[in-house]
Amino acid sequence: MNIERMKLFLAKVLSTCGGLGYFPAAPGTFVSFIAVLLFVFTPLCRDTAILFIVIAFGFFLGAWAGGVMESAFGDDPSIVTIDELVGQWIALAALPAGLPAVVLAFVFFRFFDIAKPGLVDRAQQLPGGWGIMVDDLLAGIYANLSVRALLALFSLLHVTFPG
Repeated sequence: MNIERMKLFLAKVLSTCGGLGYFPAAPGTFVSFIAVLLFVFTPLCRDTAILFIVIAFGFFLGAWAGGVMESAFGDDPSIVTIDELVGQWIALAALPAGLPAVVLAFVFFRFFDIAKPGLVDRAQQLPGGWGIMVDDLLAGIYANLSVRALLALFSLLHVTFPG
């Protein structure tokens, strides 16, 4: 196996989240859901410092792998889903514990990732894997801030959730 084939193989494994990107319907949403499950059921993912390290590592790996995949398959191939994994974790990072925050983070992230308002859409124009990753980074930030704002509004209105 030559170096280029090995590089493409590694990029495929990383960028598709171990093959999850080949899910037949809505692979981005599927990987976002898997990211939520990993966050909820893996205590290390809820440690903010560790999560930010994993996010940073995943972001740079995703930018490299996404660039390799774009060279092989064209602009932002749908099988590339590491951006959804990282973006969803950004959406979940350092939020208050509980199901409402998790559900809202998932819904808001999918909304911003699909709707691509303003800067999220423009970020896709960045070259190579940077465009793949930065738009989801921004969608994750928008989602996280939206959840915080909505939870603050609920608190001001004295809305409580069971559990």
